Parts: sequence; C-alpha cells; structure tokens
Amino acid sequence: MTTSGRDRVIDDAARRGLAVEIVERPPANSLEEAAERLGLDPSAIVKTLVVKRHNGDFVFALVPGDRQISWAKLRALVNVNKLSLPHQDVARDATGYERGTITPLGSTTAWPVFADERVVGRRIALGAGEHGLSAFVDADALLDAYGATVADITDELTPRQA
Repeated sequence: MTTSGRDRVIDDAARRGLAVEIVERPPANSLEEAAERLGLDPSAIVKTLVVKRHNGDFVFALVPGDRQISWAKLRALVNVNKLSLPHQDVARDATGYERGTITPLGSTTAWPVFADERVVGRRIALGAGEHGLSAFVDADALLDAYGATVADITDELTPRQA
C-alpha cells in the first residue's frame, strides 16, 4: 500500500516529536498572493530546495520565500566547488516528492539540511508532500529535529528579466 505524501510528513513529524499543522493551500499566481491567502509574510513561506552535490548525493536548502539561494554561500558552507538543482525526476527520486511539494519531513532519504538564518525563531510554512497543501511548523523545532546547519545561504531576490 502506498503512503501519501501528507501521511509521510505527519508520520515523520510525529517520530521526531514535531508539531505540524497541514492546511490546504489555495491556488495563487504569486508568492505574495499565496502568503496573503495563508495569512503570512512572504518570508514565512519557506522553499525546500533539493540540491545535488558533485558526488551525486543531495542536501536540502531551506530558503525564505522572499529570498533566493546564494550558490557561492552554500558551496562554501557545504565545502564543495559545484552544486546544482537536479532535474525534477531526479529530485523526485531523491526525496519521493514532486517539485513544489518537497520537504525534509518524510523524505525517502534524510539528506542533510541547510537553512537560511532568517527562518530561525519563526513559525513557517513549507511543502507538505502533496500539491495544494502546506505544513506549518516551528522553524527552531524543525531545525533541531534535523540537526540542520543554520547560516546565511541566501541573497535578496532579484527580479527576473522579461
């Protein structure tokens, strides 16, 4: 029997002693709209990026919604010369989750977690293992449960070119 992404998130959180609240995430056309519908500041929506190391394994990077990953900062912290975002199929194989639903909670492999320092001390929303859902959790408890490395790993969000 296949376990749903939501169930994997809930089960893993329970095993780790984490309180997690799963809520429906209404469709939105932007981060700002999503944050407004969830009653959050955009920085409280945390993107979980699965990042591939040059040796073929992965790490999770937790990035506030209003920021972007700094490749130079993360490479220095992970102590590697090359990191990349894998193809969506590779990311799914590495975590058991589709892009847009990825979270360390319930991942098929417990990859190391690196979190931007700006998530500390907050209640955050992140992927819940299924589209249309968000998992609300205390960031400090999540970081402790995963033994996360916390550092400045992001830069200000730069607008995309049209």
